[in-house]
Order: sequence, then C-alpha cells, then structure tokens
Amino acid sequence: MLMPKKTRKLILTKLFEDGVLVAKKDFRGRHPQLNVPNLYVIKLMLSLKSREYITENYNWSHYYWYLTNEGIEFLREYLALPFNVMPDTFKVSKTGKQEGGQQRERSQRPPKDFTPGDSFNPSFAETGLGRGKT
Repeated sequence: MLMPKKTRKLILTKLFEDGVLVAKKDFRGRHPQLNVPNLYVIKLMLSLKSREYITENYNWSHYYWYLTNEGIEFLREYLALPFNVMPDTFKVSKTGKQEGGQQRERSQRPPKDFTPGDSFNPSFAETGLGRGKT
C-alpha cells in the first residue's frame, strides 16, 4: 500500500522503540498513539508479517504485533540505528529494585494452609436428600 515515507518511518520507529505494537481493527479510525490512519498501521504490519519480521496475535478486535530477531535486524538497517540500541522489550529490567535503590524484602508471613480447620465437620446423612432419596 502506498503511504507517505514520513508515516512509514514513524510507525516503524515506534515499533522498534517498544518492540510491540497494538492496533484496534478499525480501518477508518486513527491510531491513538501515533495519530496516523489505522489502515496504514495494519497494512504495514501485514507486510512485515509476510516477511516474518513480526508475529501477530489477534484477540477481541485488537491486533498485537511482536518483533522477531530478524525484524530487529531489518529495522536497524532501515532506520540506520547502531547495533547497541535495543527495543524496550529486549532490555533487562532491574527487578526487585525500588526508586531508592533498595531491594524489597519479602513478607515474613507463614505459608498459606489450605486444609480445613478442626471445626469443619460436614454431615450429609441427616438431610435425607440426595441420590435416590425423596
């Protein structure tokens, strides 16, 4: 599909920055994050999917696209990015760290016990109802 080069570059830049892209299946509307026609986003992602640069999931009227390793290499060449730049989904986050740089301590509560207590004593024989009883 023909589209302005500026729009194509904007969509591909956003895809590379985040590593993922989401779009509602609405061909007439505009993409809320990129402010470009949604049709451009969907058709460009279809083109990348056919070349196996992205994987696609579709759920509840929304498309979800994820970059593959080949897609990262292709976008690096297309957008002229250095090798050390990675999408956000491929960056290692520092889990367990808070803003102050201190590690969170796990709560010291005992493990949950899912067994019934001593006072649990069901009795089904006294009701007189059940299989074969009237």
